[in-house]
Amino acid sequence: MNGLYALKPWYADRLSGLRRTLAARQVSPDTLTAAGVVCAAGAAAALAWLPAPLSALPVGVLLAGRLAFANLDGALARDTGRTTRRGALLNELGDRAADLLVIAGFLPLAPLWLVAAAAFAATLPSWVSLAGAAAGAPRRNGGPVGKTERCLLAVVAAASGWAVPVLAVVAAGSAVTAVVRAVWVWRALGQPETAVAPVAIERAVATERGAAAERTVASEKPVVRVAEPASPATRRRPSPSSSPRLSSPPSEHDRSLPLDPGEVSGGITHTRPQSPVDRGTQLRGTR
Repeated sequence: MNGLYALKPWYADRLSGLRRTLAARQVSPDTLTAAGVVCAAGAAAALAWLPAPLSALPVGVLLAGRLAFANLDGALARDTGRTTRRGALLNELGDRAADLLVIAGFLPLAPLWLVAAAAFAATLPSWVSLAGAAAGAPRRNGGPVGKTERCLLAVVAAASGWAVPVLAVVAAGSAVTAVVRAVWVWRALGQPETAVAPVAIERAVATERGAAAERTVASEKPVVRVAEPASPATRRRPSPSSSPRLSSPPSEHDRSLPLDPGEVSGGITHTRPQSPVDRGTQLRGTR
């Protein structure tokens, strides 16, 4: 039960020429998302301030633009290779903001509680679809009361002035749509080999590509090597030839004299020549 959503391929084909023009001029998909929100705000203002049926034409034209921009932003991103996760987030936020703005245009025309109920119910189908996609199921769109049907009902209210009945249909139809999508998602999640497997494979491939990109960036970073201090065992010891000499060699006159055992001071033996008096004393002591 896709409702008017079944006409989306036909509608996208009608917009192909405009899409090529936007791509040639390098228009950002985010700009188209913002333009859709602006069109929804304009339609809400016309619905609130202009009397019926005068508001029907501006509301119809602006909501047609809102649907066109909602179709073009994602298609343009895919055609130009500019699909990003931030763009997907902005697309979802833009759709929810546009839905709420259109329903806010009924504030001067209907009781507050009914406007609030319709606004809450209008967001339920999208939350169900997003929850199913997060769990691994394909994204579910369409009716019986989806985005396209809500825009059409707003045009009916602008042309007829039947704000209260239209809001009641929006609230009840959106709740039914949320239930229909929830049942479909539940069944899809129960068949992983047919419905969930393609999405899981696609997510696994995207995750692997992200990991590969991170590894590539990490491999391109320069590696700084820090020299480790040498261990005591590997430190070079000074050679005996390079050590300072503590005493000069004795002269020829000193070598002709016998040496005294010397004096020991600080672990170094200092030798000095023996005088004749010392030799006589030594000889007397050995007798």
